[in-house]
Amino acid sequence: MMKRRENRDKMTNCPECDAKMTIPNDAVEGEIVTCPDCGASYELVKASEGFELKPAQTVGEDWGQ
Repeated sequence: MMKRRENRDKMTNCPECDAKMTIPNDAVEGEIVTCPDCGASYELVKASEGFELKPAQTVGEDWGQ
């Protein structure tokens, strides 16, 4: 009898390019994950079952212009 592995990383698809993305099992809300294919960054937002991906706020340099 095989024991079910509880600490398995979650898989999801990138909303931008549909590539497979891994969400670590120890991820926390607010953490940023990046798509390995297109490089898009997403913030993890707590959902009823795990996390949802929200486009991360990119903070650019402010040169006072």
